[in-house]
Amino acid sequence: MKKQRLFIGLCLVTLAGCQVSQPAPYEQDKAPEERQEYNGAEGLAQAQRDQVYLMDKELRDKCNNAKVDLAVAKGEKNGPEIARQTDIIKQTCRQ
Repeated sequence: MKKQRLFIGLCLVTLAGCQVSQPAPYEQDKAPEERQEYNGAEGLAQAQRDQVYLMDKELRDKCNNAKVDLAVAKGEKNGPEIARQTDIIKQTCRQ
């Protein structure tokens, strides 16, 4: 009987200890570009927000690069490149 109580007590202590050692939902001290680990429902929600942020950032970067390339193409009076960069700007830049 004492062995059973001891066993149950140890199980309860072990289960309580497991709850204390759960990892953080996500790496809060890192930028979205550097995060690698997400845990639980809160981590999953943060992973989705990070993914949206990264997609928006990629579009902003493409937009900015196209604007710079368009300025260069206009300076060189390169018609085909002007048209190409204008199309990229229409696709990636928010109006």
